[in-house]
Amino acid sequence: MEKSLRAARIATFGFFTLNGFVMGMWVVHIPTVEHRAGISHAVLGWLLLLLGGGAFAGMQLVGPLTDRLGARKVVPASAALCSAALILPGLATEAWTLALAMLVFGFGNGCLDVSMNTHAVQVERRYERPIMSAFHAFFSVGGVLAALVGARTLSWDWSAALTLTSISVFGLAVTVLFTPALLRPEPAHAPETTADEAGAGREPSPADRQPFPADRQPFPADRKSSPADQKPPRAKTPSRIWALAVLAFMLMLCEGVANDWSVLGLREVLDAPAATAALAYGAFSTAMTIGRLLTDRVAARFGPVAIVRYGTALGALGLTVVALSPWIPLALAGWTVFGIGLSGSVPQLFSAAGHADQGNAGANVSRVAGLGYLGMLAGPAIIGPMTHFIPLNLAFFLPVVFCVIAASAARILRTGPVAAAPAAEPAQAAAGGRPA
Repeated sequence: MEKSLRAARIATFGFFTLNGFVMGMWVVHIPTVEHRAGISHAVLGWLLLLLGGGAFAGMQLVGPLTDRLGARKVVPASAALCSAALILPGLATEAWTLALAMLVFGFGNGCLDVSMNTHAVQVERRYERPIMSAFHAFFSVGGVLAALVGARTLSWDWSAALTLTSISVFGLAVTVLFTPALLRPEPAHAPETTADEAGAGREPSPADRQPFPADRQPFPADRKSSPADQKPPRAKTPSRIWALAVLAFMLMLCEGVANDWSVLGLREVLDAPAATAALAYGAFSTAMTIGRLLTDRVAARFGPVAIVRYGTALGALGLTVVALSPWIPLALAGWTVFGIGLSGSVPQLFSAAGHADQGNAGANVSRVAGLGYLGMLAGPAIIGPMTHFIPLNLAFFLPVVFCVIAASAARILRTGPVAAAPAAEPAQAAAGGRPA
């Protein structure tokens, strides 16, 4: 079991890296695709809304579908769709063809995002320690690789169609490689353990009732749980999930600004060459990677509230430097600080949503991810229209404001106890065991 769990963790790393690489190749080629389609920044901003809308639709469809069919089936199908759809933006020559391409590509990305995060929650639950941020770090690794590969292919004057088609074929091959290692569906939930049933066998330990030890909970947990605590009223769960989703919207909108406008920002504001401008996204992604590789240990020591509060405050500082910088090196440094600041926050939200209810992990992740990625993929679309009235660098102060609001609202991660894991977990532990 332990060997297969390690293989599942490696496969999850692979799919997160693939998703980051595919999305990063799109980001690096935004200026090229925009020029080929003959559209303005404002039109591009509205088309990004379709990208976000397609992603949102895919997330809402795949979340419950993953709970029903299992991530082992849904993740490969989503990865194949996302990889294949990458070809479409490179072939678009008009605004309407690019709109259709972005809608389909966004849908595939949304499907992959929710399904792989749901699988990551399942792997994290079996490890019984925080590892979610490390998965998200490998999404950033994919972005770094995309920045390097994209910069090289652009310097070789490769067309967007050739590059994106090649990456699409590569993505399909990666999907075939990692699919066999994904976790098989967990056994159906047994009836909830009652006080009488607990008396007939061993008393469930706190580790059985919670996905992590108490000092590593996304929210503070009450170690003295009663049967009523083990099955909280359903009316309370949606409000908690939607609160996490609103916070995800703000933070991922800020992250989306880097994804969609960092390259254009250096080119338009500081007149950087195309290959140099691609390094803006690379600096941001590298900083996100380093930050997320460290976040799991920091979260276990200081808690998610500190990560969100101080991280987003640092992000606000970094993006302010970007907006005001007259020099390319200083702007790159600002994108780096911005990436470090934002790196650890969103994984905490995804993890908390997934562990709130094991039976509905996919649906809960889809709610948080759906609203969050509307911010990441659609929210930055407002930057385009804003450039009609103010320079692009001044438009960056909008996400600065969102960072400040998120820092002020970080206490929301401390609201209420975590919903206890279903009582099937003790039986599962007894049958197969989970590595500590």
